[in-house]
Amino acid sequence: MSELLAMPEDWTKALAIVAHPDDMEYGAAAAVARWTGGGREVAYLMVSRGEAGIDTMAPEECAPVREAEQRASAAVVGVSSVEFLDHRDGVIESGVALRRDLAAAIRRHRPELVITLNRRDHFMPGNWNSADHRAVGESVLDAANDAGNRWIFPELAAEGLEPWGGVRWVALAASPESTHAVDVTDTMEAGIASLLEHRAYIAALTDEDPETYVRGFLSSFAAGAGERFGTQYATTFELISF
Repeated sequence: MSELLAMPEDWTKALAIVAHPDDMEYGAAAAVARWTGGGREVAYLMVSRGEAGIDTMAPEECAPVREAEQRASAAVVGVSSVEFLDHRDGVIESGVALRRDLAAAIRRHRPELVITLNRRDHFMPGNWNSADHRAVGESVLDAANDAGNRWIFPELAAEGLEPWGGVRWVALAASPESTHAVDVTDTMEAGIASLLEHRAYIAALTDEDPETYVRGFLSSFAAGAGERFGTQYATTFELISF
């Protein structure tokens, strides 16, 4: 018997909120490809522009490169709506300002499913999670509640963003406390192609051939998840109900 449950399928619209360009591509993009291929709508929101992500590029040079790579990457898996906030990469702060921005986005997109990245201290033992991922993950969970409450950020309604209490789940990708999974056997190649669009980022990250690096990294984790889920490849999520 699988130790992971299948992700819910009774939804039509999702919003993925992550800290940086490339966060969705390290595993979750293959699930997005399956969802969009089945007729569901998925939009992306990046809290930063990833400007601190490449050591050899100054932030003002890096940001437009990473934005363009993210748009191309999203298009590979059927996502046409890609938005960026202007929180500073590397020092994203959880708190009221970020919650307000995320609640506004949730009200604007009106998703049933919100996707974000692991908010916990580690991805696995000995592998510390970044401050940005932790801050965004926590704030997404709070903002999913905030979006439905008229009296939290009442100025949003005055801006035409009426409360949206329709978020049913928040799914945290790559969590060490994963509870659910998606079979991505048929969309694994799309997930690989999506991450490969982050060419400048990967070139600065490793001296290994980009496709060898991407295919090896994604396949290894997806195969491990698939073994737990009973499929060749899978993407895992920690699912929290609202």
